[in-house]
Amino acid sequence: MRIGIDIGGTKTHAVLVGDNGAVIAESRRATGFGADEVIATAAAVVAELAEAEPAGVAAARSVGVGIPGAVDDLGRVRHAVNLGLEGLDLGARLGAALGRPVRVANDVNAAALGVYSLLEHGPSHSMAYLNLGTGLAAGLVLDGRLWRGSRGVAGEIGHIPVDPDGPECPCGQRGCLELSASGSAVARLWPSDDPKPVRALFAAADAGDAPAMAVRERLVSNIAAAVRILVLTVDVDRVVIGGGLSSLGDELLAAVRAVLEAWSEASPFLRMQDLPTRVDLLPRGFPAAAVGAALIGVEPLGAAGAAHPA
Repeated sequence: MRIGIDIGGTKTHAVLVGDNGAVIAESRRATGFGADEVIATAAAVVAELAEAEPAGVAAARSVGVGIPGAVDDLGRVRHAVNLGLEGLDLGARLGAALGRPVRVANDVNAAALGVYSLLEHGPSHSMAYLNLGTGLAAGLVLDGRLWRGSRGVAGEIGHIPVDPDGPECPCGQRGCLELSASGSAVARLWPSDDPKPVRALFAAADAGDAPAMAVRERLVSNIAAAVRILVLTVDVDRVVIGGGLSSLGDELLAAVRAVLEAWSEASPFLRMQDLPTRVDLLPRGFPAAAVGAALIGVEPLGAAGAAHPA
């Protein structure tokens, strides 16, 4: 048994996962703001799991946490503005509250492990999880191990500048990929009061709205560019798209594949890479970050790029 906790900006989701990877029990609560509340919420969802499956939680051999923001080697959350966290020693403090060791990772990296667990018995030996939410980032799993890089920023492709004359990014650079291929990009380029703005954008574009069509084309082209970057830099077997934008489902996947196919027709080099067949969607409803957090808790150490606990 393993426990995984996905701490998000609005909710905290805990799962109890069996050795076969199946989710046995789940618990959710609204996430509190600030260090004390975040830790209390995480402890509370584990307590709820224990009520549902007391023997399973008691026997759980690991606890892992996925959380937004920068996480250092010791499980300290250096910066998570949406949660009001700065320099929180989350691993140690939550471990003390639960009475067992806790390992911590960035939530996108955790989700990457969760997604890979769905593919581990298939042909893929390497995978990139492309998270399209408010921002854009990727998690990399190479030879079955999470690859964080030498300083923990592997997969931060959202901050690769693609337009030197573009708007300034919060990271301090200009024209970053995230500014054209994310939920925040849609909010800036096509403001809407719709509670599902990206779905509204696609509907307006389908109805022939010229500005919406232009923004959708820019969005899809830059998502395709993210796929191309991941394949050409790391040569992963598969890129799996997840995050809030992936709720568009097959409509988004078909549009991205169409762009990749057009590029392949124009470039013999890209044609050799067979990009359209290497991209797919996260299965709807799969709790990738929470399941991946459970796997973070037992991730093998000692492999290149996987020597750090977070």
